[in-house]
Amino acid sequence: QVQLAESGGGLVQPGGSLRLSCAASGSIGSIYVMGWYRRVPNKQRELVARITRNGVTDYADSVKGRFTISIDNAKKTVSLQMNSLKAEGTAVYYCNANVDLQNYWGQGTQVTVSS
Repeated sequence: QVQLAESGGGLVQPGGSLRLSCAASGSIGSIYVMGWYRRVPNKQRELVARITRNGVTDYADSVKGRFTISIDNAKKTVSLQMNSLKAEGTAVYYCNANVDLQNYWGQGTQVTVSS
């Protein structure tokens, strides 16, 4: 079994920054992709950013230029640096990992952007 532990959520003012981190642990062979998704009430979960083990990245259009995803393969962690946060960034953010071709999710961490 694989566990994903998220950290770094919280309350931030518009224009501020937060950094989310997610560490994978458990029975891990190979991590192929790690990423972050988010969900707001009454909407489907959406991709924020993801990164392959080789460093290839994919971002939602709404966060390009403001968010940066990075991966540490040795530590089995993925981080999301979020800058210039907007009120519409308020959501529960979920870590996702494709480990040995199986998909895993974290519990989620709340990010609230408000003055």
